[in-house]
Amino acid sequence: MGTQHTYRVIVRGTWDGLTDEARTRLLAEVADHGLTSMQFTEEGSLTYDTVLKHFSFRYIVVSDAEDGEEMASALAEERAETALMTQGYGYGPLRSTATDMDTMKVNYKGRRGPGAA
Repeated sequence: MGTQHTYRVIVRGTWDGLTDEARTRLLAEVADHGLTSMQFTEEGSLTYDTVLKHFSFRYIVVSDAEDGEEMASALAEERAETALMTQGYGYGPLRSTATDMDTMKVNYKGRRGPGAA
């Protein structure tokens, strides 16, 4: 096992073939899945709105650094598929973007380095 890195992964998709029951359930819970609930978690944070067209999950994935962002994305998409199927929600193709938090450079605006006047 190599060095472990932490990835933030956003999995996006489109609702497809939702049953009336699924639509009713999603709309009843929409307040819990709006912009204020966007968080990166291991379990995943589902976000969508009342239009019920698009959704996204936000995941924290810990994976071997040598496997890279592709593996983190694949793991997150697998988690999203499992969550959606478990709930009986229809969806189309998923796409994802991953960010390696261990290699991300932080730009501190307003901070001055050593010797700055």
